[in-house]
Amino acid sequence: MSEVKLAAVDVRLVRGSRSVLDVPRLDVHRGEVLAVVGPNGAGKSSLLNVLALLEKPSQGRVVFDGEPVAGDPLSYRRRMAVVFQEPLLLDTTVEANVRSGLALRGVPRDEQERRMEHWLRRFGIQHLRRRSAYLISGGEAQRTSLARALVLEPEVLLLDEPFGGLDAPARQSLLDDLEAALRETGTTTVFVTHDRGEALRLGRRVAVMMDGRIRQVCPTEEVFASPVDEEVAAFVGVETIVPGLMRTQEGGLAVIEVTGRSIEAVADSSVRGEVLVCLRPEDVVLAPGSDSASPTSARNRLRAKVRRIVPVGPQVRVELDCGFHLVALITKQSLEDLSLRPGDEVVASFKATAVHVIPRRGGS
Repeated sequence: MSEVKLAAVDVRLVRGSRSVLDVPRLDVHRGEVLAVVGPNGAGKSSLLNVLALLEKPSQGRVVFDGEPVAGDPLSYRRRMAVVFQEPLLLDTTVEANVRSGLALRGVPRDEQERRMEHWLRRFGIQHLRRRSAYLISGGEAQRTSLARALVLEPEVLLLDEPFGGLDAPARQSLLDDLEAALRETGTTTVFVTHDRGEALRLGRRVAVMMDGRIRQVCPTEEVFASPVDEEVAAFVGVETIVPGLMRTQEGGLAVIEVTGRSIEAVADSSVRGEVLVCLRPEDVVLAPGSDSASPTSARNRLRAKVRRIVPVGPQVRVELDCGFHLVALITKQSLEDLSLRPGDEVVASFKATAVHVIPRRGGS
């Protein structure tokens, strides 16, 4: 049995004179959750519509279980379920909405009852079963929509921004329940989102999409730790991206000159010449300026001046000037302990393994 459950092959989608999609190949592996991420307008929803056989590409094909989809796609659609950002519920009860697809597929009544009861409980909406779907909250409506999809026991589940219209508490609760449901069923899933945290939480692999193209697709941790280029790095949360020049490289450890300062980094031996030095804010540790000689395992220690302090939820974003723009993300408690104010001198440290090096476009 093929490891690939669903694939887009040589897919192009053109609307008017504009190319919306250009995807030479995207595989969805059997039993995995593939998160498709990218900014608004990147083509994520268009790709999902093509994979769901709701929109025919201008060129190329969708392959299901190794078989190119041709002719009437209805038999393939019946093996899939799609959930959109808007729940699109029927004007009837929650129970009838969850049951609706089973009735259309001719599932026996007792089996309908068994499955429906399970998914009503699984998504915590059994107490709403007799209520009109038009009289429930947004979070409850999306729970109903997910239950309606999973009750079908689809071979492939396609999710298009399912948490996009929810407030933070409802989103977090539903994310917990969906994660548990996908773990329980092992359903092959394509999950479209612009939210990096959601992709990191649910995706086994991540495909980063920009301008209708897949820019990088690999295991989730690799995308976030080793983005393929500057644009992908910026999208996945790398806030420090500065040009540098590779000076020496020995034993996998490189020395890179950045605005007259030396940065040590673990880098591939094939990367040489002009590069981009990338650093995530959570990898930067701050200490008072007087602690410059304190012991640390970090190979990089730079004197810096605090330029700006911005609260970000439970954390604080600290913008620094150390000859280049450097961003650190620390806790509010750390900010209080350090008594930081704009203009203060600090020591910023980070490990060589935290530095990601990208060949600079147009560089040597």
